[in-house]
Amino acid sequence: MQTFTDVKLEIFIPQDHAMKLADVLSEIGVGVIGNYDHCVALTPVRGFFRPREETNPFTGTVGEVNEVAEYKLEVNCKRELVKDALETIKRVHPYEEPLVNVIPLANHLFG
Repeated sequence: MQTFTDVKLEIFIPQDHAMKLADVLSEIGVGVIGNYDHCVALTPVRGFFRPREETNPFTGTVGEVNEVAEYKLEVNCKRELVKDALETIKRVHPYEEPLVNVIPLANHLFG
């Protein structure tokens, strides 16, 4: 069975925090494609959420549906760096519970 050596991280983050996160991920080796580093893509999105009573949201009002301008930051990551990347994201990201999707990549099948 073929294993996946790379994953894609999708991170939803307020727009004014995105490049700081991209910078610190680059410092630990995330976002390398061939001879290039600091390879990230940013797509503007609108995020919606409702904080519950037991939360302390970075932005928004508890009990109300809130909207925020975010980026979906996409970056390639070696599988062995995922744990460090997730720890870095939690340390730098302003949200109590950042939304991070870890998606296996099958790029090795094509080349």
